[in-house]
Amino acid sequence: MIATGEKAPDFTLPATGDTSVTLSENLPAVVFFYPRDDTSGCTKENEAFSALLSEFEAAGVKVFGISKDDIKSHEKFMAKKSLTVPLLSDAESDVCERYGVWAEKKMYGKTFMGIERSTVLVGKDGTIVQAWPKVKVPGHAEEVLEAARAL
Repeated sequence: MIATGEKAPDFTLPATGDTSVTLSENLPAVVFFYPRDDTSGCTKENEAFSALLSEFEAAGVKVFGISKDDIKSHEKFMAKKSLTVPLLSDAESDVCERYGVWAEKKMYGKTFMGIERSTVLVGKDGTIVQAWPKVKVPGHAEEVLEAARAL
C-alpha cells in the first residue's frame, strides 16, 4: 500500500450524484477503499464516515469512499442506508492498484483478488499524511477524524 509521505496518485472517477471527482481538486481529503456495497463491514464503515461527515467538513477535509461497484449500485446502497459520503466507482480497479489496495485475499479457503479495506488522508499538497492498511471498522472513522483535525 502507498505509504505516508508519498505523493498521492491523482485520479478522476465517476461519483454518485451524476458527477465525477478529481482528487487534486478536493484536497485535503480522506479516501477510504472498501470491498463491496451493502455488505456488513462495508455498511458499518460507510455509516461511520457518514455520521461524522459534518465534522470532517468542519475540519475542511473532504471524504470519499471507493469500491469497484458501479454508480447505480452505489446510489442504491446510499439510498437504502441513508449514506451521505460521496461514493466513487473504480470499476477497472486502476486507482485501487495505484494505491496498492488491490490485493490477494482469502475467504472460506478460496484465494481471489479484491480490495483490501484501507484509508488514506491526503494533505493540501497532495502527499499522504497518514495511511491505514488492513482497516478494522470499529472506531476507524473516529481515528481518521482525529488525524484530519490535526492537519
